[in-house]
Amino acid sequence: MIRFFDPTADIVPLIVSVMFAASIVLMAQAAMGLLREAKAGATMNRRLRIDRDDEPVAIGDMMIEVRRERGLNAEGGFALPVEWFNKLITRSGLTFKPALWFASAWGTGLLVFGIAVWKMDSLFMAAAMGLVTCAFGPVVVLKYFAGKRAKAMSRQLSDALQIVVRSLEAGHPVPTAISLVAREMPDPVGGEFRIAADEMSYGVSLSTAIERLALRSGDPDVELFAATVRLQERTGGNLCDLLEASIDTIRDRQTLRLKVNAASSEGRASAMILTAAPFVVAGAIYLMKPDFYGSVIDDPTFQKILAGLGVWLAIGNLIMRRMINFRF
Repeated sequence: MIRFFDPTADIVPLIVSVMFAASIVLMAQAAMGLLREAKAGATMNRRLRIDRDDEPVAIGDMMIEVRRERGLNAEGGFALPVEWFNKLITRSGLTFKPALWFASAWGTGLLVFGIAVWKMDSLFMAAAMGLVTCAFGPVVVLKYFAGKRAKAMSRQLSDALQIVVRSLEAGHPVPTAISLVAREMPDPVGGEFRIAADEMSYGVSLSTAIERLALRSGDPDVELFAATVRLQERTGGNLCDLLEASIDTIRDRQTLRLKVNAASSEGRASAMILTAAPFVVAGAIYLMKPDFYGSVIDDPTFQKILAGLGVWLAIGNLIMRRMINFRF
């Protein structure tokens, strides 16, 4: 019997499948949005609780606790002897929990070790992969969150400084203006200004508090803000006018960053595609025909060729990174 094409019978299941997949994606986005809002609300409520005037001792304890959660000591300095790693911890915004982080790193390393032993049958390579994962995995994670937080800080800083300027123009003192930013702005700007406001309440000068803020954030725009405050403190002048000039400069730099990202987007996309293509093809071949390289995978010559291709791929990535990594 000849079966003719029935568009209704063929398209309806496809439409139902697409709608089902779209509903799952929408549900996942809604759940993630609710989680983000709940996290932001909990962070804001936690910051607002330390604004109560009836518990001055609790405020000091909270300030010390917040510093320790960011990897700082009770005086506001770095708590770890390795400064570059401590900076990553502080700038990532993650809660510093050494025991949990150590256990997670070793657990991930052991997991990679077990998978490598199962797949590669090489104890030496498996141990090397596990140790590399355990040692460099936390650094990669911290760098990711630190970069993400720095970008958010840079986006919010101009609005935060605008609040400071408006508050100063209304006649409020500088600590009140800083506290207003801490109450009104979400994290990461709100949390960083909260720490600065607490330090100023306990006798730290404005320039020192802002300088510590810049050190915690590691963002060049925040460093510009700190330099502006230091300049005003040493030479005098109208702080509002200086901050307005800084706001214009920060917004111009943000505009330039967006233009640079747009100009280099094609290069970044090409780099990601060219880097992922060999691994995607190798994974597809392994899934479709696992024994495709079975006869040569243990050949020393083939292994040397693979190592050479890996080195060549790394060199290509470094060259493409230099081509699209603009500094200004």
